[in-house]
Amino acid sequence: MTGFPLLTDGDVYSQFDYEQVVDAMRDAVAERAAGTLEAPPRWRVPAGEGDLVFTAGAATGSTNAAGFRVYETHGTGDDHTELVAVFDATTGAFEGLVAGHAVGGLRTGGIGGVAIDALARPDAETLGILGTGFQARAQVGAACAARDFDAVAVYSPTAESRASFAEILGGAVEPPVRAADDPEPVVREADALVCATNSEEPVFDPDWLEPGTHVTTIGPRFEDAHELPLEVVERADAIATDSLPQVDAYDRPYIASGADRDRMVELAAVLEDPDLGRRRADDLTLFCSVGLAGTEVVLGKRFLERFA
Repeated sequence: MTGFPLLTDGDVYSQFDYEQVVDAMRDAVAERAAGTLEAPPRWRVPAGEGDLVFTAGAATGSTNAAGFRVYETHGTGDDHTELVAVFDATTGAFEGLVAGHAVGGLRTGGIGGVAIDALARPDAETLGILGTGFQARAQVGAACAARDFDAVAVYSPTAESRASFAEILGGAVEPPVRAADDPEPVVREADALVCATNSEEPVFDPDWLEPGTHVTTIGPRFEDAHELPLEVVERADAIATDSLPQVDAYDRPYIASGADRDRMVELAAVLEDPDLGRRRADDLTLFCSVGLAGTEVVLGKRFLERFA
């Protein structure tokens, strides 16, 4: 493998900006809409005390990237090792590797930014975020790159975490970031609300949602373990996800089942036909992030190109 580029998280963070991430994910979702992004569900290979988990995809349009991401589940929290391998989708030529957590998390944030841009009201001013981990940071960074919010409000149960989050993000995004000591005002004030927690119980009261709010859920999203109140799914006027095949491949009942699953559409379809998403200012829209395969490869290629 001598001579092939290998990027680390340090390389990625030294070069990336959220506008680039959102643009790359918008291109990937557009390829999905055009039928040129192959994105099968992830699969697992048992390996000792954990699994190796693979996501693979090929963007055969203008992006011209194919490859896979693999990570292990043996550790806990952010201890997992990830590797993204990128190939030329036309010739099969190997283009390089990206090792670390950055690409996987940033692509999820970038897709979230595309979803908020497609589904939130055009006049959305306040972004609310429940959660303060790495994925919460990526969601806020991408959302603020995709839309011109006037303010960001954040809540998590730990005062120190939310204060640190507000301080760090306040220097990274344009709008001011405010830490709240209660989730209710964050939810009530949000025109776009992102749930990015590890909670397996609902993290807010659905009665706090104002008409016209957009909601994104990143964390646990199964009927027996969900950060999002199930009433939000029932009330939503439009439900979108990045990958319907991944929704259907889960071995646990998903939060959107039965009639709600039947009306769920892919984000790619919303980009092609906005009427599949928000149609009225007071609509409640919902985006369920599950992971669109191949997007890590698309983003990995963009970073490799910067170092070429």
